[in-house]
Amino acid sequence: MSAVSVVVVPSHLHETLVEMFRHRPALAAEMLAGVLGMELPVFAQVSMEAGDCVDLSPTEYRADAVVVLTGADGPVLAVVVEVQLSRDRDKQWSWPVYVTTLRARLRCPTVLLVVCVDAAVAAWAGVPIELGVGGGQICPTVLGPEAIPVLTDADDAGRAPELAVLAAMAHGADPRRREVLTVLVDALASVEVEHAVLYAELVFSALPEAARRHLEALMSTHTHAYRSEYAQTFFDQGEAAGEAVGEARGRSRAVLAVLDARGIAVPDEARARVCACRDLDQLDSWVRRAATAD
Repeated sequence: MSAVSVVVVPSHLHETLVEMFRHRPALAAEMLAGVLGMELPVFAQVSMEAGDCVDLSPTEYRADAVVVLTGADGPVLAVVVEVQLSRDRDKQWSWPVYVTTLRARLRCPTVLLVVCVDAAVAAWAGVPIELGVGGGQICPTVLGPEAIPVLTDADDAGRAPELAVLAAMAHGADPRRREVLTVLVDALASVEVEHAVLYAELVFSALPEAARRHLEALMSTHTHAYRSEYAQTFFDQGEAAGEAVGEARGRSRAVLAVLDARGIAVPDEARARVCACRDLDQLDSWVRRAATAD
């Protein structure tokens, strides 16, 4: 089976990470207690809550995900989950809104859990947010690469496949990456196909080249899950995507070749736009116009 090259754009990366918590809300509690060492109140149930945080002004704030831990007498802890891929100064103003409005609505302690895949962004996100004169802070709890354990135990990965995904993303360059990726492949075989494919794409997008090749090899061997529905779906999607990208690249080259043959200069910005286009109908239109336009 040929290698598959997968690129996950930032918006898809963000949404897939958020989906991990939406799909299994207990992951938030597991990350806070098991990975970050936070002492949680006694709870019997974990559920998703509406992420809308509306104040009295017309502005509506929406958190990525809100997880609520519930005990015998009601909510005991609310967790605002925010996936942060880059620095965003606006979050210094919106994060306190998420925490305080949710705390007022549910009337229980509330924590802000910020998930970062970049160490520098994680360091930025962890800085306490000063609320103003007289003191008071919002202190984000950050789940960054340095906090994720190097997960090499198959049983642990099977119990928490999402943690195996985060471990593979965080430690793709670690000397133990082969063990990390091996337990990841085994763990994904136990996840629903739809989410396993999403998680596999997510890991591929974050791995360095050497680790990506090793994961491709693992997913293609008889000793691992290449026969599983999720692996076959992943490779089928990758091959289909690769064929579509190859066809689009061929047509974009045709557009530029025609313009070059006619002696028409193409600015760098326009050249970049043509090369990045994956809309075959648009590229066909450009080819025709390149051949006939003044």
